[in-house]
Amino acid sequence: MKQPAATTKHEKLPAHVLVVEDDAVLGLTIENALLDAGVAKVALSTSTEEALRHLREDGPDVIVLDVHLADRDDGWAIAELVRTLSPDSPRIIFSTGAPQDIPKNIAALGCILEKPYDAGVLVNLLREPERKGIISRLRSALR
Repeated sequence: MKQPAATTKHEKLPAHVLVVEDDAVLGLTIENALLDAGVAKVALSTSTEEALRHLREDGPDVIVLDVHLADRDDGWAIAELVRTLSPDSPRIIFSTGAPQDIPKNIAALGCILEKPYDAGVLVNLLREPERKGIISRLRSALR
């Protein structure tokens, strides 16, 4: 029996990424890296309210979410809300200097980048296929 060839196929970059980050320098660094890598549209948001508006109006493919925003110290609530309300919710990448602060059930909704990180690491992560958890697999099966 022939074994299938091992591949290291990388997915295309998402077309639209929402970056929720209250550090202006880091937000612009991430935005520039994503645009340089080929992401068509990058929206920046510095607050929870602004992030929710972008989610409602723009429908991004991915959210890069700082979990410790100036207006809320539990930015992961955005991820929780997104996953609860939408069956086709965007991919979530948490960004934090304190990954241990994210509740385990919330951390399971996406992957975590520990600050400080190189923007190239984020770009490479976006090229990888999204890992589907049990909830995502169940949603897909129910459609």
